[in-house]
Amino acid sequence: MRLLLRGGPIHAPGVPDASAMLIVDGTIAWIGPSSGADVHLGIADRVVDLAGAWVAPGFVDAHVHHTATGLAGLGADLRGVADRSTLLDRVATEARRSPGRAILGHGWDESAWPDPVLPDRLLPSAAELDRAGGGAEVYLSRIDLHSALVSSALVASVPGLAEARGYEVTGRVTTEAHHLVRRYITDLMPGDVRRRAQQATRKHAAARGVVCLHEAGGPDINGADDFLALLGLAAQEPGPEVIGYWGQAGGPRAALALGALGAAGDLFVDGALGSRTAWLRDPYLDNPGRVTGTGTGTGTATGNSYLDVAAITEHLIACTNARVQAGFHAVGDAAVDAVTEGLRAAMQSCGPAAVRAARHRVEHVTMAGPDHARVLADAGVVASVQPLFDASWGGGEGTYAQRLGPDRAAGLHDLAGLVRAGVSLAFGSDSPVTPIEPWEWVRAAMWHGTPGARLSGRAAFAAATRGGWRAARRDDAGVLAVGAPATFAVWAVDDLVVQAPDDRVRSWSTDPRAGTPGLPRLDPGVPVPECLATVLDGAVIFTAGDDRATALA
Repeated sequence: MRLLLRGGPIHAPGVPDASAMLIVDGTIAWIGPSSGADVHLGIADRVVDLAGAWVAPGFVDAHVHHTATGLAGLGADLRGVADRSTLLDRVATEARRSPGRAILGHGWDESAWPDPVLPDRLLPSAAELDRAGGGAEVYLSRIDLHSALVSSALVASVPGLAEARGYEVTGRVTTEAHHLVRRYITDLMPGDVRRRAQQATRKHAAARGVVCLHEAGGPDINGADDFLALLGLAAQEPGPEVIGYWGQAGGPRAALALGALGAAGDLFVDGALGSRTAWLRDPYLDNPGRVTGTGTGTGTATGNSYLDVAAITEHLIACTNARVQAGFHAVGDAAVDAVTEGLRAAMQSCGPAAVRAARHRVEHVTMAGPDHARVLADAGVVASVQPLFDASWGGGEGTYAQRLGPDRAAGLHDLAGLVRAGVSLAFGSDSPVTPIEPWEWVRAAMWHGTPGARLSGRAAFAAATRGGWRAARRDDAGVLAVGAPATFAVWAVDDLVVQAPDDRVRSWSTDPRAGTPGLPRLDPGVPVPECLATVLDGAVIFTAGDDRATALA
């Protein structure tokens, strides 16, 4: 199949005036100006007039939970709920809509409720959930997926839950208790519900120009059956490519046995700041006396630790020797301390070159500072980050400032600092924690609440496209060039600009004579581009109603 696109700008840094592209059997065979496309008309099986539409590399979401994302759309949407009474009303509505069935909900965030300094007094109790849910099993996950509220009926159904670390008689669960509940919910789910949830996630992503999704699976998240079902679905149905990671400690054997690319993703070193389960050097400011259950560490006012340096080092060495990616979930500064200590030890044991060649990854690195960044760069680690975390919970009065105070919070998600140190970035959503909306990731990185942490538009777009492929050790993908896979999205745009959010970007990058490819305007409040089509290896996986998209299909 020979497909010729012409008549619209093409984001190909190697060909600044590109407005035409020839695709042969799923591979890019030629890129150039539309005036040069005539020579290919005779061999093209199909010619598509872009009519000004913009063609660019497709996005990659480097951290997704497919089933949880789909279920968030099928269950009660608790995002934006302003107080406990509204939350209970949503539960009651679900109980009336589906009497006798388990009630699932996601997205509550008590940090935005009245009097957030004392949130535990604001959260509904298990008894209140029992009444609102009519005695049904109720599971309501917090926006960060690291704590939840459960009804008494659900507690009674999960073996060992009441004795597990992280269980509270109020009905709040964190750490080990939350992991037990998540596995129970996943195991309880009928196969058709799981399939519909996973399909919904893939469909939504494709409609947003996403060509690849990294599933962050693990035994404490979704279980092996769910993970295998997703990989099977992706192999059977058209849609974004799925790259699976399995977060289980002890080396790569379990991950490889399941068909995962690496023993990475959500292998938890700690939890989340919103749930006060991230592992900190210094206590949380808003509730310093809180004690929660934990795995290998101690439940203290500084959060939770699930893996110590010895376990991290063992995992890194085993994966490095097997030439398999390792990776960890690390949010708090103490958690990132532990990961960087493990990386130093692994480099000493295996040699720096072997560790770099493995291209290990760390998810979130929320509180990574300059010392951490230097070690991550030296070890060749990819940082899988979520720019919408700052947009959602940063700022002088946001969740981070409540938990840590404004001074400590101002240093979070230092994207520019990581890049300056030489760390490669891959953007993602951690959906359903934040949405699969890639242009919003790019915008959030450009307009980070701390000006010194901002990225240029080009750097942010690269992290949202090529960065995800690089995180999966696919260096040939994510760019439109001759010989590369024909994987891209087509967008309706008004104009393209070379955009810099502040004067730190050198003047030559904004000079049109430099031939720098433009991007859609992403000033705050400006609508993001509309996706007309998404193409993976030459196959169309999404089309909108536009004539240009129909011609592609």
